[in-house]
Amino acid sequence: MLLGSIEAGGTKFVCAVGNEDYQVKDQIQIPTTTPEETLSAVVKYFKQFDIAALSIASFGPIEIRKTSPKYGFITTTPKPGWKDTDFLGYMKKEINVPMAWTTDVNGSAYGEYTMSTLFNEKINSLVYYTIGTGVGAGAVIDGHLIGGIGHPEMGHVPLKRHPEDLDFKGVCPYHGDCLEGLVAGPTFEARLGKKGKDVPLTDKTWDILAYYIAQAAVQSTLILRPNKIVFGGGVTNATLLEKVRKEFDKLLNGYVTVPDLDQYITMPQVKNNGSANVGNFALAEKLLTE
Repeated sequence: MLLGSIEAGGTKFVCAVGNEDYQVKDQIQIPTTTPEETLSAVVKYFKQFDIAALSIASFGPIEIRKTSPKYGFITTTPKPGWKDTDFLGYMKKEINVPMAWTTDVNGSAYGEYTMSTLFNEKINSLVYYTIGTGVGAGAVIDGHLIGGIGHPEMGHVPLKRHPEDLDFKGVCPYHGDCLEGLVAGPTFEARLGKKGKDVPLTDKTWDILAYYIAQAAVQSTLILRPNKIVFGGGVTNATLLEKVRKEFDKLLNGYVTVPDLDQYITMPQVKNNGSANVGNFALAEKLLTE
């Protein structure tokens, strides 16, 4: 049995076909241009395979309420040309298989949750943050993705400012200095005039980012009490995460019990930020068993 996965990003779409063991059998990257051009290329790719079900994890905001007339739409995205795109409707018109629809970070969260259960970690909840060009997060509790009237937007929570970062306005066009506005990849260029990959890990900017990311981890800890918090995305690295753990420990100050921080605040188990593929395969398979 073959399952389909679409990780739809603002820069590229990663389309993959895998089996019920969540192993990728074929994969392609398609540049994100116009909806017509991109989605046409996606459909052409999947029509090569006899897939049983498909799961889409898309950049957003998206409409996830099945009762809404805009269910399956990308809604108020700042991505030029993609606002009010009926993504799911287009795919269903072209490919007649069951389809799951969620956010890109929810797909990754479900992938990490699936991997944890496969490795017998015996966890029932997980929060996944991606820190890259933007910042988002998804949460899974008892196998269910969190979200009611909409999906979580944990990348846009307000934070306490670092005392050495008070003059930085942030890069989020909606909120300025929310989590995304303070730690996303473009903040390096806004602060320092160079990309994050060119900033030495000894630079104090990484300490400032760790302070903000640790606040987000504390918020998730106190609101959701998950078994694990995973940080992925292009900005995340082992040195940054070690700084986050230290800041988290200071900020939480022993108020509630959490697991050992090396196991509680981690990088993804799926390498190369491939968690969304695993999550999509699992969500697609779930459609066939419900």
